[in-house]
Amino acid sequence: MTDHPHGEQGAADAPHTEVWHGRASNRMQWLLACIGAACLALGIQLAVDSTWTSGIAALAMSVVGCIAAGLLVLFGTLAFVHVAVKVDKECLEVRCGHMGLPRRRIPLSHITGADFAPRVTPRQWGGWGYRWRPDQGTAVVVRRGEGLVLLLGDGHTFTITVDNAEAAVRVIRDRLRIAATGRTR
Repeated sequence: MTDHPHGEQGAADAPHTEVWHGRASNRMQWLLACIGAACLALGIQLAVDSTWTSGIAALAMSVVGCIAAGLLVLFGTLAFVHVAVKVDKECLEVRCGHMGLPRRRIPLSHITGADFAPRVTPRQWGGWGYRWRPDQGTAVVVRRGEGLVLLLGDGHTFTITVDNAEAAVRVIRDRLRIAATGRTR
């Protein structure tokens, strides 16, 4: 978790800016990405210079299996090494990984509430990544720690692990309150 000095954007006592940004990252997933790269390298090594004596079918299955497993692990983990959250006047946007995919954009008009979750763990959601559980809703989990829980208008929840989630909850609640008072005029 990151310590936020006073007055920094997103800090608890900072004035709200037009756009709130938050991030969370997981260094442990770099280890998994290295394992995926090693599987990929093994598959390439087998394809290029193998003295396989068991037959071509066994060699082909080994090469394809190593390359497929390596690519799945490599890209699957790199997609969830970090998450970036942006809250502006109109929506909340969640972007995962270096390419920003998967991405989810939720208009503030679809959010009915926001809560702070002091401890979100991958174990609660069945692992890292973009998760869905029928009894809990949807989540983007990149590490254990504090998180933001959005209550959506359709009755579902959306949980995001992000540093300084309390500030995000405060910003979203302020924006929802402003939108509600603006609608009643």
